[in-house]
Amino acid sequence: MAVDVVPVALGARSYEVRIGPGLIDRAGAEIAPLLKRRRAAVVTDATVAPLHLARLVAALEAEGIAVATLALPAGESTKGWEQFGRCVEWLLEQKVERRDIVVAFGGGVIGDLVGFAAAVLRRGVRFVQIPTTLLAQVDSSVGGKTGINTAQGKNLVGAFHQPSLVLADIGVLESLPARDFLAGYGEVVKYGLLGDAAFFDWLEGNGPALAGDAAKRQHAVRRSVEMKAGIVERDETEEGERALLNLGHTFCHALEKATGYSDRLLHGEGVAIGCALAFELSQRLGLCAQEAPGRVRAHLRAMGMKVDLADIPGELPGAEALVALMGQDKKVVDGKLRFILARGIGEAFVADEVPPGMVTALLDEALAARR
Repeated sequence: MAVDVVPVALGARSYEVRIGPGLIDRAGAEIAPLLKRRRAAVVTDATVAPLHLARLVAALEAEGIAVATLALPAGESTKGWEQFGRCVEWLLEQKVERRDIVVAFGGGVIGDLVGFAAAVLRRGVRFVQIPTTLLAQVDSSVGGKTGINTAQGKNLVGAFHQPSLVLADIGVLESLPARDFLAGYGEVVKYGLLGDAAFFDWLEGNGPALAGDAAKRQHAVRRSVEMKAGIVERDETEEGERALLNLGHTFCHALEKATGYSDRLLHGEGVAIGCALAFELSQRLGLCAQEAPGRVRAHLRAMGMKVDLADIPGELPGAEALVALMGQDKKVVDGKLRFILARGIGEAFVADEVPPGMVTALLDEALAARR
């Protein structure tokens, strides 16, 4: 299959997202034109390293690029101050200069953390994203949002720092556990729900085949990246339209906080549940047709995904406590919660005046279904 190229047009900060098989093995040739001197620092995690790091190092060294590597622990808990500090200190020990390249080689956690480290190191060094999960390929590696989690909430400390290149090797997705692949699909389906009803139609027919069909997988990644790139080009720093990319995320981030950023709930699973809740809330507010939430849930169920609060193992706090957790969300403006709601499939919008009582009632019912 040919490599698809999706440009992200941001003036002097423009770059390309290249999508296709075999890109890890060609990474040296892809990255070499960006280098002022033949060296790169690669940061990955303990899951990706034994599976794919040797291939990446070999590809870089084949182009005469000297490589230093660091593997951080895997998992969402890595995305905090401790491992962020470790990463920055290591990059300084490697004497990384502003003209060098840092490579983020992993899923969304590594991409966000390493991107943030690159943003603050020497007031900004260049970095390349090589995302190894479906979620990272379609969402977190594109658009320049970087950051870490804190005790107060998710992604509350970070910076906008665009990569110089994104290499999305769809072949690497074949090594993903089924649960991780489905979690990434939560972000894929989000794009159809927020702004492309035809893409959602396509996913209803083709979604179950993505894990085993490379061509369909590449199409889904490309269309997702095209949609995100277009939104980022129009609203790089989330002053308006880019907020639509947070469909499902207000619910998701509260649920992630409530579950301790643990493997009880992966980010993409939270997004899927959040999208279902957002459409249910939209329908209760009279914004979308009654069948829309059912259609969303039916597709997520057909994919074998988590859809309801009842699908999250272990205890959850009450509805009012969950709403309180939403108060730390980055989308809060003047103390008011902002939700991404929908007038239908593919018709999302930012809602500033959502009655908190409606949200509490919706969550109360969802929690009652767990009992």
